[in-house]
Amino acid sequence: MINEPSLVPREVGWIEVVCGGMFSGKTEELIRRAKRAHIAGQHVVIVKPSLDKRYSDEEVVSHNETALPSILVDTADQIVLLTSSAKVVCIDEAQFFDDRVVEVANTLANGGKRVIVAGLDMDSDGKPFGPMPYLLAIAEYVTKLHAICAESGTMAHYSQSVVEKEDQVLVGEYDSYEPRARHCFRPPYDKRRGKPIKPFRNANSEESKNRSSEQTQNELI
Repeated sequence: MINEPSLVPREVGWIEVVCGGMFSGKTEELIRRAKRAHIAGQHVVIVKPSLDKRYSDEEVVSHNETALPSILVDTADQIVLLTSSAKVVCIDEAQFFDDRVVEVANTLANGGKRVIVAGLDMDSDGKPFGPMPYLLAIAEYVTKLHAICAESGTMAHYSQSVVEKEDQVLVGEYDSYEPRARHCFRPPYDKRRGKPIKPFRNANSEESKNRSSEQTQNELI
């Protein structure tokens, strides 16, 4: 369910949290809201933790490769300094920040800013992830998104690790995780049950044609 504000005075701040498992469209939703605010003439700043460099150092990028410019930050406290002139502050992959991000989000909202936070609410063990439970508790608006289970095809809200790992944090993508429903979730890790999820690309795009040509050539070698 999408739950975001509609009629709120411009001078009032608040916190929105978009959460869910991997491949549920959290970053895609954050980008959608950021674009709407930008179209409305509001100054938008997007930040993400320096730990997440999977696709780009200078952009926030969804698994579907939708992207917007962003700033890499090492600590949550840097966000306040970097967003002083912004009306809308977007924080992606919030689960990778320490607990200070909760106070930072409150400070920004109390200062009259709209704060949009996206992150995993659970890790691959099915446990609450980092500061996300606290962000969910203080948010005025919460959106829980779901993916499609790679095994059963039903609604999925768990992130299944398909590789063995030692730490809670393993920044991965298609090769490391797949979405699972409750009855298909087998922590701490399981073999892959579905086909790897591929980025959605326009078949007529030049990039898609080039990739297809490269794949054909590799198959012929």
